[in-house]
Amino acid sequence: MDFIKRIDLKRNYEAHKEEYQKAILEACECQSFSGGPCADAFEEEFAAFHDMPHASGVNNGTTALHVAMMALDLQPGDEVIVPANTYIATAWAVSYCNATPVFVDCTPDTWEIDASKIEEKITERTKGIIGVHLYGQPFDFNAVKAIADRHHLWVVEDCAQGHAATYEGKMVGTLGEIGCFSFYPGKNLFCFGEGGAILTRNQDYYDAVQVIKNQGCRVRYYHERLGYNYRLEGLQGAVLSVGLSHLKEWTARRREIGKRYLAEITNPLITHQAHPGNTQTVFHLFVITVKDRERFIAYMKEHGIGCDMHYPVPCHLQEVYEDLGYHEGDCPNAEYLAKHCVSLPMFPELTEDEITHIIHTVNAFS
Repeated sequence: MDFIKRIDLKRNYEAHKEEYQKAILEACECQSFSGGPCADAFEEEFAAFHDMPHASGVNNGTTALHVAMMALDLQPGDEVIVPANTYIATAWAVSYCNATPVFVDCTPDTWEIDASKIEEKITERTKGIIGVHLYGQPFDFNAVKAIADRHHLWVVEDCAQGHAATYEGKMVGTLGEIGCFSFYPGKNLFCFGEGGAILTRNQDYYDAVQVIKNQGCRVRYYHERLGYNYRLEGLQGAVLSVGLSHLKEWTARRREIGKRYLAEITNPLITHQAHPGNTQTVFHLFVITVKDRERFIAYMKEHGIGCDMHYPVPCHLQEVYEDLGYHEGDCPNAEYLAKHCVSLPMFPELTEDEITHIIHTVNAFS
């Protein structure tokens, strides 16, 4: 058996090569490069997929979060609650507005933001909460929303890893004021470079995003506010339309693989992420914890299996945020996860034989 990568995008490309190449050629033919009809078409399709009135494509997932903060009028000195266990881009969006991310620990089982830890971090400067559907597992939105409502705060969903996941039957990205998506290569829905999008029901937020991402313009050369060159490229929109047409089947396959891992990986040295019954995860990543991570990863590599770490340093202990005064022990669950997390291979094109080999190898670790 060949070496099994943690993710292998070439298999996806080979399976859908003709569709991708046709879409790219059509984008070139109509010269849909910076925005344009292919980007516009994807926005309409993405909104319809989620049964939402507004979707706006942008140039990456970090941008989606940034424009969301700007649309919500986040100001210097404001504070936003952010999970410590997430990719750094979630916090960047707050910092880009010269506001302050306030980090909250994750739960010990789902590894999502711990709603019970939020209220103690709220101050008179707090404006909102960003929840992250990390690894494709929805966070406890209702618990977070109840706190937000008590304190008159907004809730933004970071859906960079959660495409098509559901919380109480509703797709993530449709729950809070704004949902932010990444289409970075390797995401459950991805493009051939960088891309992102926001979803919202609020017309004012959508209008603000449309202006911010387009150099602050509604009309070309007339700049009404600070803006950025954050448009979605037409070529990426064309690729994303192809991927979106397959997202349901790719998601179903991820769930099949994830269910096998959960049921058949029984090694007592391995801990799984919890998946509450009112959610449907999409297994963007299949993350486990193991006491001796370095030895486990080396062992898996020796047996022809690639693994990664998502993420080895929690946000509150990153050097860039040392001036905020956090210390080891402030978010113990996130810190434990950072030291012991391992991501197993997870992508729709894994074969049954490969999955079986991965499961048997994990179970044989001692």
